[in-house]
Amino acid sequence: MTKPVLITVDDDPGVSRSVARDLRRRYGQDYRVVRAESGQEALEALRELTLRGEPVAAILADYRMPEMNGIEFLEQAMDVAPYARRALLTAYADTDAAIQAINLVDVDHYLLKPWDPPEEKLYPVIDALVETWRAVGVRPVEDIRVVGHRWSAECFEARDFLARNSVPYRYYSIDEPEGARLLDAAGATPDDVPLVITTDGTALRSPSDAEIATACGLTTDPVSDFYDLIVIGGGPAGLGSAVYGASEGLRTVLVERQATGGQAGQSSRIENYLGFPDGVSGSQLTDRARRQAAKFGAEVLTARDVIGLEVRGSARVVRFGDGSEIAAHAVVLATGVSYRSLDAPGIADLTGRGVFYGSAATEAAGCSGEDIYIIGGANSAGQAAVFFAKHAATVTVLVRGPSLEASMSTYLIKQLDAIDNISVRTRCQVVEAHGDGHLQSLTICDRDTEAVESVKAGSMFVFIGAAPRTEWLDGVIERDARGFVRTGPDLVVDGHCPPGWPLDREPYHLESSVPGVFVAGDVRAESVKRVASAVGEGAMAVTLVHRYLAEQ
Repeated sequence: MTKPVLITVDDDPGVSRSVARDLRRRYGQDYRVVRAESGQEALEALRELTLRGEPVAAILADYRMPEMNGIEFLEQAMDVAPYARRALLTAYADTDAAIQAINLVDVDHYLLKPWDPPEEKLYPVIDALVETWRAVGVRPVEDIRVVGHRWSAECFEARDFLARNSVPYRYYSIDEPEGARLLDAAGATPDDVPLVITTDGTALRSPSDAEIATACGLTTDPVSDFYDLIVIGGGPAGLGSAVYGASEGLRTVLVERQATGGQAGQSSRIENYLGFPDGVSGSQLTDRARRQAAKFGAEVLTARDVIGLEVRGSARVVRFGDGSEIAAHAVVLATGVSYRSLDAPGIADLTGRGVFYGSAATEAAGCSGEDIYIIGGANSAGQAAVFFAKHAATVTVLVRGPSLEASMSTYLIKQLDAIDNISVRTRCQVVEAHGDGHLQSLTICDRDTEAVESVKAGSMFVFIGAAPRTEWLDGVIERDARGFVRTGPDLVVDGHCPPGWPLDREPYHLESSVPGVFVAGDVRAESVKRVASAVGEGAMAVTLVHRYLAEQ
């Protein structure tokens, strides 16, 4: 069987030989190491490997090379070997330039020279590259085919579901010859879109998320009816709980309504998360966390809607929308929050047809040359503006408040200021959306002068406020006036535990008004709305689960 290839590119022959030597020492048994001394030489080697059908697992390129530097080489290498993982080798003096370039080319890692000892500075990075390559593999994007049209809300939802679950697919418009051919071959009509065609040729007409998940091989059914720990919600807090719960020996299942990652998973780039100095996309971070949880044995159920929670003796029972249920000794609620709906005429009718909630990265290509609007002033809005600025003609950020400083991180504000086609308008709000079948224009009101104006808009992405969507906990779990779940000390009033609390002790810090039900992340009242704090709370909740289980 052909060994996968590791390619190293450096114009300094001595460095090139050293890198190749260290790679062969660690990976030579399972990988073939190829070295090149220029970007052009490496590209020729990549093309030859591609023609011979030899898989390329990872590419390590030096930043400073004559004629073609490492960034330019890796950008071209992506077209030849799109599934290979990429790392940049750079000197300390070039770190800032390398980080900026990495953000544009989406390189996986960078390494500083010298890398001695390789056991500490080289091998961990290469290990991460090849592990990711093995997990993703060389999967043809033609596996899943989606037929629809751009301004169908249902088609957007199907594509968004596939993209957020890292399922590769190819999209065909019914207005294109191939899309029309596929529609005819399936015996379907334009009213049946989205049409999802699976790898075995099965055609699903207007399928639900659960039907798409099953057809794509995602896990939707639990293997057991009782667990040690049920984690509800697959955002950073839920993934943190799943990783720590499973790694510490708890039979753990994570239940997610749509796709793991939550709002963080939709972020184009998170740059203030510890350990990722060059930033990491939300999808990359989510994918790593999901694989990490699976490695420790956690089950991950997708497209399962939780509608109820019951206490039956020592069991905590979770009910699904289809009437089935599972139970566990303990539960972690990590359902996060959803963006609040923008309340203005025309918005509801155009949602999914030019009006989107969240980043909706699948719409990036469609925004080419358009004037788009970002509504909101928090980090998620800023990250979306930076992302869409690479595609759209102009990006306008509309903020109700007087400035961005109160709600957005300084590093993001500086980025927005530095991008020519991004403008920020404060003290403004959208009061109406207009369009025939899809968004075409917006009416904007100045909150100070009350003057209104109409502007042309190709797409609008909304990031306003946060709603916990915890109505399904009515009568079971104590919440605050906005629906966020109270925990720990917030439940104790004048030294008294919440009504119905059956234990002699007070609730633990992340414990809800029901013993054994813990809360982590944004859904918790008074939580810090940051990815790092959500992951930390997810891990801390598992520690408290162990303490709770020891009492039983």
